[in-house]
Amino acid sequence: MAVIALAGCSGAPGVTTSALALLLSWPKEAGRRMILAECDPDGGAVLHGLLQGTLGDRYGLRNLSVAARKGEFSDAFWRQLIDLSGEGRGDESPRDRLLLPGISDPVQAPSLGSVWKILGQMFRGIEAESAHDVLVDLGRRGAFGPSGVLAEQADAVVVVVRNTLRCLQAAEGRVRALEERIGDVSVLMINEGPYPAGEVQRVLQVPVLAALPYAPKDARVLSDGAEQPRHFTKSPLMKAAGTAGNLVIQRAAMRRARLGGGEVARAR
Repeated sequence: MAVIALAGCSGAPGVTTSALALLLSWPKEAGRRMILAECDPDGGAVLHGLLQGTLGDRYGLRNLSVAARKGEFSDAFWRQLIDLSGEGRGDESPRDRLLLPGISDPVQAPSLGSVWKILGQMFRGIEAESAHDVLVDLGRRGAFGPSGVLAEQADAVVVVVRNTLRCLQAAEGRVRALEERIGDVSVLMINEGPYPAGEVQRVLQVPVLAALPYAPKDARVLSDGAEQPRHFTKSPLMKAAGTAGNLVIQRAAMRRARLGGGEVARAR
């Protein structure tokens, strides 16, 4: 179905929290699975946030750098995935919602110079051949620099923006730069501030694809591993994330159709 890149800007937009909400509520066709890859060069947050350090640092992107040099990238990739299918559900895990943790320290980012391109190719192969959708968390600056290749190869690039003045000012230049480079960008709005979606769309000059409610208590479950409130999976945040997932899928399909088969084949 799709490879989706989520990007952010300064002003604490909440990219990783939004990515986790999408992962855990992603609408999947029968037989399909979902992978969230933390590809933020500033470091991942899920291992010590949602997972509260219970798995240590033995999983993650940093292990793929060594594997790439040994020619063992594909096998190593699958070994690094953590099953999040049971988060908030309590049933037997179907292993259909998986996490590739990010690096634990930004100083590890330079060692991934050759890994980003291989990852982009891997994501394309997974999506096409293994029935996995891939959600790529690029953090605040990962859509630029060496890791920017992941945004260029995605079916859709979505910028997470809070509708506050501070975040909109930070997002304006970032969105424009991505539009010039990629040509098709949309916005996932965190509804914290006073500006409606129409105003955000007018300022940024790209579509506001969907909005997530500003729900700090529910968001802390995802960002910090806080105790889940009752009926968390049916909370306004998670319901909105499910709706947003459907809209992101539609956006990705439209962009793929516009690119045409030949260009998509070359990208793969």
